Amino acid sequence: MAAGHGSGAYDARILDSVIKAYDVRGIVPDQFDAALARDVGAAFVEVLGIRVADGGPGAVVVGQDMRPSGDGLVEAFADGVTSRGCDVIRIGLASTDGLYFASGILGLPGAMFTASHNPARYNGIKLCRSGAAPVGQDTGLREIRGLVESGLPDYAGPRGAVRSDDMLARYADYLRDLVDLRTSRPLTVVVDAGNGMAGLTVPAVLGTAAGLGGLPLDVIEMYFELDGTFPHHEANPIEPANLRDLQREVVARGADIGLAFDGDADRCFVVDEKGRAVTPSAITALIAERELARHPGATIIYNCISSRTVPEVIAERGGVGERTRVGHSFIKGRMAETGAIFGGEHSGHFYFADFWRADSGMLAALHVLAALGETPAGTTLSQMLEPYDRYVVSGEINSEVGDPAEATARVAAYFAGRPEVTQDRLDGLTVAAPEWWFNLRPSNTEPLLRLNVEARDAETMQAIRDEVLALVREMTT
Repeated sequence: MAAGHGSGAYDARILDSVIKAYDVRGIVPDQFDAALARDVGAAFVEVLGIRVADGGPGAVVVGQDMRPSGDGLVEAFADGVTSRGCDVIRIGLASTDGLYFASGILGLPGAMFTASHNPARYNGIKLCRSGAAPVGQDTGLREIRGLVESGLPDYAGPRGAVRSDDMLARYADYLRDLVDLRTSRPLTVVVDAGNGMAGLTVPAVLGTAAGLGGLPLDVIEMYFELDGTFPHHEANPIEPANLRDLQREVVARGADIGLAFDGDADRCFVVDEKGRAVTPSAITALIAERELARHPGATIIYNCISSRTVPEVIAERGGVGERTRVGHSFIKGRMAETGAIFGGEHSGHFYFADFWRADSGMLAALHVLAALGETPAGTTLSQMLEPYDRYVVSGEINSEVGDPAEATARVAAYFAGRPEVTQDRLDGLTVAAPEWWFNLRPSNTEPLLRLNVEARDAETMQAIRDEVLALVREMTT
């Protein structure tokens, strides 16, 4: 990789592949190395104007996950930030929502070094403004990329300093104040941390590792050793194969619930007492109901591949539902514009107004545990979630196509003009009828179309699924 160091010497194709819509992410060191981390740090200061001399807060808070490449990349980023006259506060090992907490509580912009659920050879940076406000292509990342490519301007002022601050106990205490589990009935909880950052945060929040009092939870730990090589399975619980160990353990232990987190622990997935995966849409509906009980008539955001259950529950509980595009920047943006109290995505991201509109897998887990803990003894998770199990879903199905736009247009034309069928282009193509709907979206990074189908019954879902897939995959033959 070309070493930039403010020289503008980077290959534009490398920058295009690494600086994505919402973050910086690539293979270390082939795509993402210390030189690029340093220049992103320096450009971050310049674009956000966060030096004290520029009227900014004068510091950036930085966290990292357990990946082996993290230390060197964080040191390089900190060098870039301090070289521009801005301080760095290192909080050490943290989950992504732990970094968002630090950004919110300290009122500082932040940088989280993680590649989330990607394999060990990857690393990256999730950037935010103070108060955990996102930095994406339309909110500063494009300008950061441009400055890295063209070369950083000269700076002759004083350097910033680096200091450390451990935020874990404050993070755990804050979350416990938001959702109080002290009066819960006793629960047995199996947690698969996937060797990711939940191995640090779960003992702090659900246990006593951060010096907080014990909770009525028997937590059974799976893969809590922090290991960025992911020796047991990928830390990506949206893939069914990565949930199998947890599902078996929940059943074997007779547990009440299973929780799985991704590598940086900003997403949470739930398994019921029978070992069955719970759809994130059901969790969105459950949390929406809880939040509306506290804030009657409030707005809830959900994305366009969420189950119809979600807007139905919101309306039934007197809330205002708003459908938006997939992606955290859209969810957070609409939450800010509408004053929404909660947002949920079918990918397992859950956003909370009382957590700076940031996503937190741990806070979502606390809500589910609290809801179950409030039910009468003997009530199972599957029984509690029955009101949210209204439709049959396909799960996300990916198809590799040469021309995603052409394939999408073919599908749109095929369904056009059918009685009672509507179409919209909020995010990809959504086609809906009274008994079913589907969404077909292109991937941001690969020549893929992603299909999600939902229907009243399995026969209808399968028929629509097969109909759409035949149209999509015909384009590849």
